[in-house]
Amino acid sequence: MTPKATTKGKKPTNLVQTIARTALILENLGQYPNGLSLGELSNKVDLPKGTTHRLLTSMAYFDFIRQDQVSKHYHLGFKLVELGNNLLSHIDIRKEARPYLIDLSDDVQETVHLVVLDQNKALYIDKVDLHSRRGGLQMVSRLGSRVPLHCSAVGKVLLANMPESDAELIVQNIKSDRRTKNTITDSSKLKQHLKMIRAKGSAIDNEENEEGVRCVAAPIRNEIGEVVAAMSVSGPTTRITFGKIDDSLKSRVTETAMGISRKLGYSLGTISER
Repeated sequence: MTPKATTKGKKPTNLVQTIARTALILENLGQYPNGLSLGELSNKVDLPKGTTHRLLTSMAYFDFIRQDQVSKHYHLGFKLVELGNNLLSHIDIRKEARPYLIDLSDDVQETVHLVVLDQNKALYIDKVDLHSRRGGLQMVSRLGSRVPLHCSAVGKVLLANMPESDAELIVQNIKSDRRTKNTITDSSKLKQHLKMIRAKGSAIDNEENEEGVRCVAAPIRNEIGEVVAAMSVSGPTTRITFGKIDDSLKSRVTETAMGISRKLGYSLGTISER
């Protein structure tokens, strides 16, 4: 049986087997920073070693994967970095938002994130990690990674502004996805929480996705008022206190998000149809 890779949308009836297997190999390698041996990878994708090796040889030729000459483990290739950077450079919102993210990070001295909705998760498309550059605490988030909507500030902003029918499907499937003791996994409580987020125009992640880390986020809208992205300030709870959020951070984040929204053509008089 042909293994299935994670896909978005309806599976095509003419799915090419080789492409499906290639996607599955890439997804598995992406989960292991130290790489995988031929045998380990063969087991994970449920393919014979010979078939797996032939696929890897072809993928290595195009630099989609690489093999460490010492450990013989396979890793993702640098061609994917090139393609990923090309994709990110073509996302106008990232280009327009970048100066705002840098200014905010310099101002509040914390890490700033920019995300969009992708496969019902929040996809990190930009990050200004001030403290990692200075040798301090580094957030576990990375460009191209995804975080669940219900337990992150940026995710909750996106979830709160999704069409009701789409949001309902996600809310009803959160019970088993608890990241920390603070993660909201009760659907009724989450619905009330999202209602509050819509009213306030911002969201807080109080150690719901990562222990010791607190975030505050706000929505970014396009020219017709649709929420197309979210941005946040994140940091350790020792610095990102509720007092600091109320005193300055929440207003700075919402102001920055509004600045980016205006850059995308949004105005306060725009009415979004949800």
